[in-house]
Amino acid sequence: MTPRQIALVQESWKLVQPIAGKAAELFYRRLFSLEPSVQRLFTGDMTEQGRKLMSMISVAVNSLARLQSIAPAVQALGRRHAGYGVQKHHYAVVEAALMWTLAVGLGEKFTRETEEAWRTAYRVLANTMQSNPAQGDRIGAALKPILEG
Repeated sequence: MTPRQIALVQESWKLVQPIAGKAAELFYRRLFSLEPSVQRLFTGDMTEQGRKLMSMISVAVNSLARLQSIAPAVQALGRRHAGYGVQKHHYAVVEAALMWTLAVGLGEKFTRETEEAWRTAYRVLANTMQSNPAQGDRIGAALKPILEG
């Protein structure tokens, strides 16, 4: 990611944080409307799940300049999600729900450039979540050109 993309994601996320609860609610409503089958993967309190989602996104957004440092944690999250039943095609649906949520939450501040920055960040994280941790240093090597923009 370029420094500009990182800045766009981080600046726009600051605008979402005050409405984090509503954003989480919008996200899950959209996710379940796009892919009703994923609703069965969520058995707990959705308000708490929303808080966890917003917290996870905050950590990722705040770590964009040093993604390699959180790659092991992101991979572990991916393994947990796979254990819950998340499938490869679900990542595209989550991306669509996230972009829609950001568009609704940010309104005109969700410019094409900001959207592209968010898509890049999401795809880096999603690819890392789906990567094989046994690949070791190859993940760092694969992330390097993306991180350095």
